[in-house]
Amino acid sequence: MGLRKIITAENPILRQKAKKVHRFDPSLQRLVDDMFETMHEAQGVGLAAPQIALSIRLFVAEYEDHKVAVFNPEIVKAEGEELGTEGCLSIPGYVGENIRRAGKVLVKGQDVRGKPIRISAEGWFARVLQHEIDHLDGILFLDRLDRPEDLREVRDDETIEEAAVIE
Repeated sequence: MGLRKIITAENPILRQKAKKVHRFDPSLQRLVDDMFETMHEAQGVGLAAPQIALSIRLFVAEYEDHKVAVFNPEIVKAEGEELGTEGCLSIPGYVGENIRRAGKVLVKGQDVRGKPIRISAEGWFARVLQHEIDHLDGILFLDRLDRPEDLREVRDDETIEEAAVIE
């Protein structure tokens, strides 16, 4: 396993729609392992492949008892609406307030072997999944701000949880 470099918002890869994964081979497990290690080292709860400069439709996420690696994810059902705070490892030092997300989602995709999977999530984990899928479509949380004043700098005395860093 190895740490990968997380790219920041000025890199154009983060604004591109990532390519679907068609070939599933053993190298993908190594990539998933590297992504989890990178995410943990950075103290995030999610990481999308474009954030490590790979334009493929893959993200990893881990929160409480949920740990997933999803290839070619799609939101097939979304319910409700919640406002929340989000941060991003590709936008260090800032968080967005009042980001609108569905309160509950059903996501379909594929596992590391290419087998179909479905993930039902609500609350914070639903927010994480939506944030990661946005990355695969070239969307950053900055694009979801309703008002410029909802973007704020993280204070030095805030913990990661207080700043709500997703990935």
